[in-house]
Amino acid sequence: MNKLFLFFIVTFAVLSCGDKGNNGNGEPSTSIAIQDVTQFETEENTMFSFEVVLTEASDQEVTVEYETDGDTAEENDDFIPTNGVLTFAPGTTTLSIDVEVIGDESKEGDEQFFMVLSNAVNAKIIKATGTATIRNEDTVFEIPEDGYATPDSYGGYTLVWQDEFDGTTINSDDWTHEIGASGWGNQESQYYTSSPKNSYISDGNLVIEAIKEDFEGAPYTSARMITKDKQDFTFGRVDIRAILPEGQGIWPALWMLGDNIDVVGWPHCGEIDIMELVGHEAGTVHGTAHWGPEGNSWSFNEGKAYSLSGEKFIDEYHVFSIIWELNKISWYVDDVEYFTLTDQLVNGDYPFNAPFFFIFNIAVGGTWPGYPDASTEFPQRMIVDYVRVFERN
Repeated sequence: MNKLFLFFIVTFAVLSCGDKGNNGNGEPSTSIAIQDVTQFETEENTMFSFEVVLTEASDQEVTVEYETDGDTAEENDDFIPTNGVLTFAPGTTTLSIDVEVIGDESKEGDEQFFMVLSNAVNAKIIKATGTATIRNEDTVFEIPEDGYATPDSYGGYTLVWQDEFDGTTINSDDWTHEIGASGWGNQESQYYTSSPKNSYISDGNLVIEAIKEDFEGAPYTSARMITKDKQDFTFGRVDIRAILPEGQGIWPALWMLGDNIDVVGWPHCGEIDIMELVGHEAGTVHGTAHWGPEGNSWSFNEGKAYSLSGEKFIDEYHVFSIIWELNKISWYVDDVEYFTLTDQLVNGDYPFNAPFFFIFNIAVGGTWPGYPDASTEFPQRMIVDYVRVFERN
Protein backbone atom coordinates (compact mmCIF):
# COMPACT_ATOMS: atom_id res chain seq x y z
CA MET A 1 0.00 0.00 0.00
CA ASN A 2 1.21 3.50 -0.72
CA LYS A 3 2.79 4.92 2.46
CA LEU A 4 1.32 8.36 1.85
CA PHE A 5 -2.14 6.88 1.41
CA LEU A 6 -1.70 4.88 4.62
CA PHE A 7 -0.72 8.08 6.48
CA PHE A 8 -3.95 9.79 5.37
CA ILE A 9 -6.05 6.79 6.45
CA VAL A 10 -4.52 6.76 9.94
CA THR A 11 -4.79 10.53 10.32
CA PHE A 12 -8.45 10.50 9.26
CA ALA A 13 -9.19 7.71 11.72
CA VAL A 14 -7.66 9.66 14.59
CA LEU A 15 -9.48 12.85 13.69
CA SER A 16 -12.77 11.05 13.11
CA CYS A 17 -12.75 8.96 16.24
CA GLY A 18 -10.97 11.55 18.37
CA ASP A 19 -11.53 11.38 22.12
CA LYS A 20 -14.83 10.15 23.47
CA GLY A 21 -15.36 13.55 25.16
CA ASN A 22 -15.25 15.57 21.92
CA ASN A 23 -17.75 16.05 19.12
CA GLY A 24 -17.01 16.50 15.46
CA ASN A 25 -16.43 20.22 15.84
CA GLY A 26 -13.70 19.76 18.41
CA GLU A 27 -16.01 20.83 21.26
CA PRO A 28 -16.57 18.54 24.26
CA SER A 29 -19.61 16.34 23.86
CA THR A 30 -19.71 15.70 27.59
CA SER A 31 -21.67 18.29 29.59
CA ILE A 32 -21.33 19.16 33.25
CA ALA A 33 -23.96 20.53 35.65
CA ILE A 34 -24.26 21.32 39.36
CA GLN A 35 -27.40 20.54 41.35
CA ASP A 36 -29.16 22.72 43.95
CA VAL A 37 -29.25 21.70 47.59
CA THR A 38 -31.67 22.49 50.45
CA GLN A 39 -31.12 21.48 54.06
CA PHE A 40 -32.11 22.58 57.51
CA GLU A 41 -29.66 24.54 59.59
CA THR A 42 -29.09 23.20 63.11
CA GLU A 43 -27.40 24.57 66.21
CA GLU A 44 -24.24 22.68 65.20
CA ASN A 45 -22.22 23.11 62.00
CA THR A 46 -23.41 20.89 59.15
CA MET A 47 -22.14 19.98 55.68
CA PHE A 48 -24.03 20.90 52.52
CA SER A 49 -23.09 18.73 49.53
CA PHE A 50 -23.46 20.02 45.96
CA GLU A 51 -23.69 17.14 43.47
CA VAL A 52 -21.84 17.76 40.20
CA VAL A 53 -22.66 15.41 37.31
CA LEU A 54 -21.47 14.66 33.79
CA THR A 55 -24.15 13.85 31.24
CA GLU A 56 -21.98 10.97 29.99
CA ALA A 57 -18.73 9.36 30.97
CA SER A 58 -15.58 10.61 29.30
CA ASP A 59 -12.45 8.61 28.51
CA GLN A 60 -10.48 11.74 29.37
CA GLU A 61 -9.97 13.41 32.70
CA VAL A 62 -12.50 16.22 33.20
CA THR A 63 -11.75 19.14 35.51
CA VAL A 64 -13.77 22.15 36.57
CA GLU A 65 -13.08 25.01 38.96
CA TYR A 66 -15.56 25.88 41.72
CA GLU A 67 -16.07 28.73 44.21
CA THR A 68 -18.74 29.75 46.71
CA ASP A 69 -20.54 33.08 46.35
CA GLY A 70 -22.59 34.65 49.13
CA ASP A 71 -26.13 35.93 48.70
CA THR A 72 -28.49 36.38 51.63
CA ALA A 73 -26.23 33.93 53.47
CA GLU A 74 -22.87 35.54 54.24
CA GLU A 75 -19.36 34.13 54.13
CA ASN A 76 -17.85 33.25 57.53
CA ASP A 77 -21.12 34.12 59.21
CA ASP A 78 -23.48 31.58 57.68
CA PHE A 79 -21.06 29.34 55.76
CA ILE A 80 -17.32 28.74 55.30
CA PRO A 81 -16.25 29.87 51.82
CA THR A 82 -14.42 27.35 49.67
CA ASN A 83 -12.90 27.04 46.20
CA GLY A 84 -10.82 24.59 44.23
CA VAL A 85 -10.73 22.22 41.29
CA LEU A 86 -12.95 19.17 40.91
CA THR A 87 -11.40 16.32 38.93
CA PHE A 88 -13.38 13.53 37.24
CA ALA A 89 -11.28 10.47 36.47
CA PRO A 90 -12.11 8.79 33.12
CA GLY A 91 -15.39 6.94 33.44
CA THR A 92 -16.54 8.90 36.52
CA THR A 93 -19.84 10.79 36.19
CA THR A 94 -20.70 12.08 39.67
CA LEU A 95 -18.73 13.95 42.33
CA SER A 96 -19.69 16.31 45.15
CA ILE A 97 -18.44 19.54 46.71
CA ASP A 98 -18.92 19.96 50.47
CA VAL A 99 -19.49 23.31 52.16
CA GLU A 100 -19.59 23.78 55.92
CA VAL A 101 -22.67 25.69 57.07
CA ILE A 102 -22.35 27.43 60.43
CA GLY A 103 -25.06 26.53 62.94
CA ASP A 104 -26.63 29.03 65.31
CA GLU A 105 -29.65 29.57 67.51
CA SER A 106 -30.79 32.78 65.86
CA LYS A 107 -34.29 32.98 64.45
CA GLU A 108 -34.07 34.25 60.90
CA GLY A 109 -35.57 33.54 57.53
CA ASP A 110 -34.27 31.02 55.03
CA GLU A 111 -30.97 32.10 53.44
CA GLN A 112 -29.11 31.29 50.22
CA PHE A 113 -25.61 31.11 48.83
CA PHE A 114 -24.21 29.79 45.55
CA MET A 115 -21.61 27.37 44.26
CA VAL A 116 -20.31 28.52 40.88
CA LEU A 117 -18.52 26.33 38.30
CA SER A 118 -16.08 27.76 35.74
CA ASN A 119 -13.23 26.88 33.36
CA ALA A 120 -14.17 23.28 32.61
CA VAL A 121 -11.67 21.16 30.69
CA ASN A 122 -12.96 18.35 28.43
CA ALA A 123 -16.58 19.15 29.30
CA LYS A 124 -19.09 21.87 28.52
CA ILE A 125 -20.83 23.59 31.46
CA ILE A 126 -24.58 23.59 31.01
CA LYS A 127 -25.54 24.61 34.58
CA ALA A 128 -22.85 26.67 36.23
CA THR A 129 -24.57 27.77 39.45
CA GLY A 130 -25.93 25.63 42.25
CA THR A 131 -28.14 27.31 44.84
CA ALA A 132 -27.89 26.29 48.49
CA THR A 133 -30.95 27.11 50.58
CA ILE A 134 -30.38 27.10 54.32
CA ARG A 135 -33.72 26.29 55.94
CA ASN A 136 -33.91 27.63 59.46
CA GLU A 137 -35.76 24.96 61.38
CA ASP A 138 -36.07 27.19 64.44
CA THR A 139 -38.46 29.43 62.46
CA VAL A 140 -40.46 26.63 60.85
CA PHE A 141 -44.06 26.78 61.99
CA GLU A 142 -47.31 26.64 60.12
CA ILE A 143 -48.51 30.00 58.84
CA PRO A 144 -52.10 29.94 57.58
CA GLU A 145 -52.29 30.87 53.92
CA ASP A 146 -55.91 31.98 53.91
CA GLY A 147 -57.40 35.28 54.91
CA TYR A 148 -58.35 38.74 53.81
CA ALA A 149 -56.04 40.88 51.68
CA THR A 150 -56.17 44.44 50.39
CA PRO A 151 -54.82 45.91 47.13
CA ASP A 152 -51.56 47.79 46.79
CA SER A 153 -53.29 50.73 45.13
CA TYR A 154 -56.50 52.74 45.58
CA GLY A 155 -58.08 55.37 43.37
CA GLY A 156 -57.34 58.83 44.70
CA TYR A 157 -54.40 57.62 46.83
CA THR A 158 -50.65 57.23 46.34
CA LEU A 159 -48.66 54.52 48.10
CA VAL A 160 -45.97 56.46 50.02
CA TRP A 161 -44.44 53.74 52.23
CA GLN A 162 -44.68 50.00 52.66
CA ASP A 163 -42.87 47.15 54.30
CA GLU A 164 -43.69 43.78 52.76
CA PHE A 165 -41.10 41.99 54.97
CA ASP A 166 -39.73 40.14 51.94
CA GLY A 167 -36.07 40.36 52.92
CA THR A 168 -34.12 38.18 55.31
CA THR A 169 -33.71 40.67 58.16
CA ILE A 170 -35.74 43.49 59.67
CA ASN A 171 -34.99 46.76 57.85
CA SER A 172 -33.11 48.97 60.29
CA ASP A 173 -33.69 51.97 58.02
CA ASP A 174 -37.35 51.80 59.05
CA TRP A 175 -37.46 50.07 62.44
CA THR A 176 -35.85 50.45 65.87
CA HIS A 177 -36.26 48.03 68.77
CA GLU A 178 -37.23 49.50 72.11
CA ILE A 179 -35.46 47.70 74.96
CA GLY A 180 -36.70 47.34 78.52
CA ALA A 181 -39.15 45.86 80.96
CA SER A 182 -42.72 46.43 82.20
CA GLY A 183 -44.12 48.35 79.22
CA TRP A 184 -43.41 51.80 80.68
CA GLY A 185 -46.54 52.14 82.77
CA ASN A 186 -48.77 49.16 81.99
CA GLN A 187 -47.30 46.79 84.62
CA GLU A 188 -46.47 44.26 81.93
CA SER A 189 -44.39 41.15 82.65
CA GLN A 190 -42.16 40.90 79.57
CA TYR A 191 -38.72 42.27 78.80
CA TYR A 192 -38.55 43.75 75.29
CA THR A 193 -35.40 42.71 73.43
CA SER A 194 -33.79 43.16 70.03
CA SER A 195 -32.91 39.45 69.93
CA PRO A 196 -33.70 37.57 66.71
CA LYS A 197 -35.49 35.07 68.94
CA ASN A 198 -38.18 37.68 69.56
CA SER A 199 -38.43 39.42 66.18
CA TYR A 200 -37.39 38.12 62.79
CA ILE A 201 -38.42 37.65 59.16
CA SER A 202 -39.86 34.30 58.06
CA ASP A 203 -41.36 33.44 54.66
CA GLY A 204 -42.16 37.04 53.79
CA ASN A 205 -43.57 37.95 57.19
CA LEU A 206 -42.46 39.87 60.23
CA VAL A 207 -42.78 37.63 63.28
CA ILE A 208 -42.90 39.06 66.80
CA GLU A 209 -42.61 36.22 69.28
CA ALA A 210 -43.36 36.22 73.01
CA ILE A 211 -41.35 33.55 74.83
CA LYS A 212 -41.59 32.21 78.37
CA GLU A 213 -38.03 32.56 79.67
CA ASP A 214 -36.26 34.34 82.50
CA PHE A 215 -34.39 37.39 81.26
CA GLU A 216 -33.12 40.42 83.17
CA GLY A 217 -35.47 39.63 86.03
CA ALA A 218 -38.55 39.24 83.82
CA PRO A 219 -40.34 35.90 83.25
CA TYR A 220 -41.02 36.54 79.54
CA THR A 221 -39.34 38.13 76.53
CA SER A 222 -40.94 39.79 73.52
CA ALA A 223 -40.29 42.60 71.02
CA ARG A 224 -41.52 46.15 70.52
CA MET A 225 -40.57 47.81 67.23
CA ILE A 226 -41.03 51.47 66.34
CA THR A 227 -40.53 53.70 63.28
CA LYS A 228 -39.86 56.82 65.37
CA ASP A 229 -37.47 59.27 63.65
CA LYS A 230 -37.50 57.01 60.56
CA GLN A 231 -41.05 56.80 59.20
CA ASP A 232 -43.86 59.11 60.29
CA PHE A 233 -47.08 60.16 58.62
CA THR A 234 -49.99 62.57 58.84
CA PHE A 235 -53.31 61.51 57.27
CA GLY A 236 -53.99 58.81 54.68
CA ARG A 237 -54.97 55.16 54.68
CA VAL A 238 -53.02 52.54 56.66
CA ASP A 239 -53.42 48.79 55.97
CA ILE A 240 -51.76 46.14 58.15
CA ARG A 241 -52.31 42.47 57.29
CA ALA A 242 -51.66 40.22 60.25
CA ILE A 243 -52.37 37.03 62.17
CA LEU A 244 -52.74 37.62 65.90
CA PRO A 245 -51.76 35.51 68.92
CA GLU A 246 -54.10 34.30 71.66
CA GLY A 247 -54.08 33.23 75.30
CA GLN A 248 -54.70 34.64 78.74
CA GLY A 249 -52.38 37.58 79.37
CA ILE A 250 -51.29 38.00 75.73
CA TRP A 251 -51.66 41.56 74.41
CA PRO A 252 -50.65 42.28 70.79
CA ALA A 253 -50.94 45.78 69.38
CA LEU A 254 -50.46 47.66 66.10
CA TRP A 255 -50.54 51.34 67.00
CA MET A 256 -49.18 54.87 66.59
CA LEU A 257 -47.91 57.69 68.79
CA GLY A 258 -47.43 61.38 68.05
CA ASP A 259 -43.93 62.39 66.99
CA ASN A 260 -43.83 65.10 69.66
CA ILE A 261 -43.98 62.62 72.55
CA ASP A 262 -40.48 63.56 73.70
CA VAL A 263 -41.61 67.18 74.03
CA VAL A 264 -45.15 66.98 75.40
CA GLY A 265 -45.25 63.44 76.76
CA TRP A 266 -48.10 60.95 76.74
CA PRO A 267 -51.08 61.26 76.43
CA HIS A 268 -50.83 64.83 75.12
CA CYS A 269 -48.98 63.55 72.01
CA GLY A 270 -51.98 61.39 71.13
CA GLU A 271 -52.24 57.64 70.58
CA ILE A 272 -53.97 55.81 67.71
CA ASP A 273 -54.50 52.11 68.44
CA ILE A 274 -55.16 50.62 65.01
CA MET A 275 -55.56 47.19 66.59
CA GLU A 276 -55.34 45.79 70.10
CA LEU A 277 -56.38 42.34 71.27
CA VAL A 278 -56.50 40.80 74.74
CA GLY A 279 -55.72 37.13 74.34
CA HIS A 280 -58.57 35.67 76.36
CA GLU A 281 -60.92 37.29 73.81
CA ALA A 282 -59.20 35.94 70.71
CA GLY A 283 -62.07 36.80 68.37
CA THR A 284 -62.31 40.49 69.28
CA VAL A 285 -60.09 43.46 68.44
CA HIS A 286 -60.29 47.04 69.65
CA GLY A 287 -59.75 50.35 67.84
CA THR A 288 -59.10 53.25 70.20
CA ALA A 289 -57.75 56.79 70.41
CA HIS A 290 -56.13 58.28 73.53
CA TRP A 291 -55.46 61.93 74.37
CA GLY A 292 -55.29 64.25 77.37
CA PRO A 293 -53.48 67.11 79.05
CA GLU A 294 -49.71 67.21 79.12
CA GLY A 295 -48.25 65.45 82.15
CA ASN A 296 -51.30 63.29 82.89
CA SER A 297 -50.70 59.69 83.99
CA TRP A 298 -54.06 58.73 82.49
CA SER A 299 -55.86 59.52 79.25
CA PHE A 300 -59.23 60.28 77.82
CA ASN A 301 -60.16 57.70 75.21
CA GLU A 302 -62.81 56.68 72.72
CA GLY A 303 -63.02 53.39 70.89
CA LYS A 304 -65.05 50.37 69.89
CA ALA A 305 -64.57 46.64 69.48
CA TYR A 306 -64.98 44.44 66.41
CA SER A 307 -65.76 40.74 66.85
CA LEU A 308 -65.64 37.81 64.46
CA SER A 309 -68.50 35.34 64.34
CA GLY A 310 -67.30 32.13 65.96
CA GLU A 311 -63.72 32.56 64.72
CA LYS A 312 -60.43 33.82 66.13
CA PHE A 313 -57.86 36.22 64.73
CA ILE A 314 -55.20 33.53 65.03
CA ASP A 315 -56.98 31.39 62.41
CA GLU A 316 -56.08 33.40 59.30
CA TYR A 317 -54.96 36.80 58.04
CA HIS A 318 -57.10 39.87 58.58
CA VAL A 319 -56.41 43.46 57.55
CA PHE A 320 -56.58 46.21 60.18
CA SER A 321 -56.96 49.68 58.68
CA ILE A 322 -57.55 53.30 59.46
CA ILE A 323 -58.60 56.07 57.12
CA TRP A 324 -57.17 59.21 58.69
CA GLU A 325 -58.28 62.68 57.61
CA LEU A 326 -58.30 66.19 59.01
CA ASN A 327 -60.28 66.05 62.29
CA LYS A 328 -61.44 62.48 61.61
CA ILE A 329 -60.20 58.87 61.91
CA SER A 330 -62.17 55.74 60.94
CA TRP A 331 -61.26 52.18 61.92
CA TYR A 332 -61.79 49.07 59.75
CA VAL A 333 -61.36 45.30 59.86
CA ASP A 334 -61.34 43.69 56.41
CA ASP A 335 -62.74 46.92 54.93
CA VAL A 336 -65.68 46.95 57.35
CA GLU A 337 -65.89 50.25 59.24
CA TYR A 338 -66.70 49.85 62.92
CA PHE A 339 -65.67 53.11 64.62
CA THR A 340 -65.12 56.77 63.74
CA LEU A 341 -63.57 59.49 65.89
CA THR A 342 -63.98 63.20 65.08
CA ASP A 343 -62.65 66.32 66.75
CA GLN A 344 -66.17 66.87 68.12
CA LEU A 345 -65.72 63.81 70.37
CA VAL A 346 -62.41 65.04 71.79
CA ASN A 347 -62.53 67.24 74.87
CA GLY A 348 -59.52 69.51 75.00
CA ASP A 349 -56.79 69.66 72.38
CA TYR A 350 -57.23 67.38 69.36
CA PRO A 351 -53.72 65.94 68.74
CA PHE A 352 -54.41 63.82 65.66
CA ASN A 353 -53.67 66.35 62.91
CA ALA A 354 -49.90 65.92 63.30
CA PRO A 355 -47.21 63.35 62.41
CA PHE A 356 -47.37 59.91 64.06
CA PHE A 357 -45.04 56.89 64.02
CA PHE A 358 -45.79 53.15 64.22
CA ILE A 359 -45.34 50.70 67.09
CA PHE A 360 -45.75 46.91 66.71
CA ASN A 361 -45.48 44.74 69.81
CA ILE A 362 -46.75 41.85 71.91
CA ALA A 363 -47.06 42.62 75.61
CA VAL A 364 -47.34 39.82 78.15
CA GLY A 365 -49.49 40.67 81.13
CA GLY A 366 -50.64 44.11 82.22
CA THR A 367 -53.51 45.89 83.85
CA TRP A 368 -55.91 45.35 80.96
CA PRO A 369 -55.33 41.77 79.72
CA GLY A 370 -54.40 40.32 83.11
CA TYR A 371 -51.53 37.87 83.43
CA PRO A 372 -50.73 34.47 81.92
CA ASP A 373 -51.95 31.40 83.75
CA ALA A 374 -51.67 27.63 83.31
CA SER A 375 -53.84 27.80 80.17
CA THR A 376 -51.46 30.17 78.34
CA GLU A 377 -49.27 28.44 75.76
CA PHE A 378 -45.89 29.78 74.67
CA PRO A 379 -44.43 30.87 72.36
CA GLN A 380 -47.09 33.21 71.01
CA ARG A 381 -46.55 34.96 67.68
CA MET A 382 -47.94 37.96 65.83
CA ILE A 383 -47.33 37.50 62.11
CA VAL A 384 -47.41 40.64 59.95
CA ASP A 385 -47.54 40.18 56.18
CA TYR A 386 -47.37 43.87 55.28
CA VAL A 387 -47.89 47.46 56.39
CA ARG A 388 -48.82 50.01 53.70
CA VAL A 389 -49.42 53.74 53.93
CA PHE A 390 -51.34 55.66 51.26
CA GLU A 391 -51.79 59.42 51.02
CA ARG A 392 -54.59 61.20 49.20
CA ASN A 393 -53.66 62.72 45.84
